Amino acid sequence: MARRFYQLPSLTCLNTFDACARHGSFTAAASELGVTLGAVSRQIKLLEVELKCLLFNRLHRGVELTSEGIDLFQVLSSSFQQIGKLCQSLKSRSQTNEVTIAATTAFASLWLMPRLSSFWQCHEHINLNHSISDNPLDPGFLGADIRIRYGDGNWRSETMYKLLEDSIYPVSSPKFSQKHALEKPEDLLTLPLLRLDNVDPGWTGWDAWLAEWGCDLTEANFRRFNNYVVSLQAAEESQGVALGWHSMVEPLIRSGRLVRMGNWEMKAPGSYFLTWDENRPLSDAAEQLRSWLVKAGRSKTAV
Repeated sequence: MARRFYQLPSLTCLNTFDACARHGSFTAAASELGVTLGAVSRQIKLLEVELKCLLFNRLHRGVELTSEGIDLFQVLSSSFQQIGKLCQSLKSRSQTNEVTIAATTAFASLWLMPRLSSFWQCHEHINLNHSISDNPLDPGFLGADIRIRYGDGNWRSETMYKLLEDSIYPVSSPKFSQKHALEKPEDLLTLPLLRLDNVDPGWTGWDAWLAEWGCDLTEANFRRFNNYVVSLQAAEESQGVALGWHSMVEPLIRSGRLVRMGNWEMKAPGSYFLTWDENRPLSDAAEQLRSWLVKAGRSKTAV
């Protein structure tokens, strides 16, 4: 006999038992299941033999559950109902045209939104919702159909696809850059550095970047922000030097709003990933969004 992982009796027997218990009749159960009365009787007998107990008292006008049968039916009925509800939820989820995507404020503003018009033009039937949060533990962020996350890809219970890798380098306004020439990374310590205090511990900031070049952090002059987009705006206004993530600041550099400070860049230790719950299959609409995001991540320009 094949080994059953959950040590359950035959599912056919259990399904037959459930029908008999609900109807209080082998005949009615046979009609519901579309099988003969004899087939129902055999399934129940096989189940009773395996469990080594009687599940029904056979009466002249039908059957009634024994105490063991009542115990089994209560657990089985509840379990079947939960499975049925979940299956209906999965079915409706796969048919919905609504998709929620989660991203940080910076990534949504600087990378995702400039590209989304292309998605909307090709998929007008999909209703795209957004959950924007800089807190990776935000319930809305975690509950989204697809999340865009930065890190090492080590998140439990999530399916992951690497969207893109990144590089990090100092940026400032053209005016600020002309005023402050740099010869080596240590020269940055004499300038106001626009530092992001992020709730995501996986985010790479000035501490890691300066350490890469052997700079003494105690000599740094930090000005703190809790929003990356605002820190870039401060850099545009010549208030200091921000760390530029190439995927997000490249359009600002191309337009002349920001320039690179020096030629030093650091490969981001993490990557951007598309993630979704491993136990919740993507709907057709979510799968279309995922495929489009993969294409966008491979493209060097907005799609």
